[in-house]
Amino acid sequence: MADAKRRYRQNLQSEIDGATVYEAMAEAEADPKLAEVYRRLAKVERAHAEFWAKRLDAEGKAVRPSPRARLLAFLSRRFGAAFVLPTLAEAEARDSGGYDDQPEAAAQGMPADERSHARVLQAAVSAGQGLSGPAVGRLEGRHRGGGGNALRAAVLGANDGLVSNLSLVMGVAGAAVQGRALLLTGLAGLVAGAGSMAMGEWLSVSSARELAQRQIDAEAQELAEAPEMEQEELALIYQSKGLDEAAARALAARLFENREAALDTLVREELGVDPDELGGSAWTAAGASAALFAAGAFVPVAPFLFLTGAPAIIASAAASGAALALIGISTGLFTGRGLVFSAARQLAIGYAAAALTYGLGRLAELLIR
Repeated sequence: MADAKRRYRQNLQSEIDGATVYEAMAEAEADPKLAEVYRRLAKVERAHAEFWAKRLDAEGKAVRPSPRARLLAFLSRRFGAAFVLPTLAEAEARDSGGYDDQPEAAAQGMPADERSHARVLQAAVSAGQGLSGPAVGRLEGRHRGGGGNALRAAVLGANDGLVSNLSLVMGVAGAAVQGRALLLTGLAGLVAGAGSMAMGEWLSVSSARELAQRQIDAEAQELAEAPEMEQEELALIYQSKGLDEAAARALAARLFENREAALDTLVREELGVDPDELGGSAWTAAGASAALFAAGAFVPVAPFLFLTGAPAIIASAAASGAALALIGISTGLFTGRGLVFSAARQLAIGYAAAALTYGLGRLAELLIR
C-alpha cells in the first residue's frame, strides 16, 4: 500500500505540474486557436490530478507545482509559450508511456491521453511552434517532427564559455600569474573562444545550406528530366504515410499540375528539407553562438576587473559557481531531472575541471621554477 501511495503522489505531482505549465502557456500564447489547445491539455491534466487526489483522499489535495513547473510557467509568461514548447514536447514524448503499466490509469484511458498530448506538442513544434491549417489535421499522430530548442542552445552555449574560461583562468592562476596578466588571459580566452565558436557555427550552417541547395538543384533536375518517375516517388511517399494507392496517386497528380509546388513538396517530403529556411542564416547562427559563449566566458573574468590576488580568484570561483548552478537548473528543465540534482552535478563538473587545470598550473609553476 505504501508503494501505491508513493506512486499516486508522483502521478499527482506530474499532472499538477503539467496543468500549471499548460495554463501558463495558454495565457502567454497570442494565437487564440493554439491557446485553446493548451487550455484543453491543461483541463485533461487537471482531471487526471483530481483522479489521483481522490485516490489519496485529502492527503494529495495540497500538492503544489514543483519548482521546475513554476520556472517553466514563469519562462512561458516572460518569453512566450514557444520558448518552452520544445522542452515540454521532449518531456511529454519521454513520459508518454508512464501510465502503460498502471492498471488504475489504464482503466481511465490515461495512457492514450498522454500519448495524444505528446503528439499534439510534436505537431506544434514541427509546425514552427504554432498550429495552423494542415498542422491541426496532423494531431492524430501520423506526423512526427522535431524543432530546435532555443533554451537548450542558449544554456549549452553559455556553459561552454563558462567552463572553458573558468578552467583557463584557474589554470593560469595556479601557475602564480597575478594581476593584469591574469585579466588579459581571461579576456583573450573569451575573444578566442567566441571567435572559434562563431567560425565553427558559420561553417556548419553554411555547409548545411550548401548541401541542402545541391540536393534541391538535383531534385529540380530530376523533376525536369523524369517527371513521371518523380510523381511515382511522391505517390509512394504518401502511401507510406497511410493513404491508399488511389488517393496517393490522385494527390501526387494534383500537385504535379504545378511544377513549383511539385518541387517544393518533393524537397520537403523526400529530402526532409525546408526550402524556405535551409538551416537558417549562417551569420545569425554565428553571432548567436559567439554571444552565448562570450556571456558565459565573461563570468569568471569579471571579478578581475575590480579585484586582484586571492580575493579576485575567490570571487571568480564564487561567481562561476552561481552561474554553474543556474545552468544546471536550466538543464534540468529539458532533462526532467531534479533541479537540485542538476545544479549540484553542474557545479561538480565545472569545479572539477577548474581544479584540474589549477593543479596542472601549480605543477607547471613548480617545474619551471
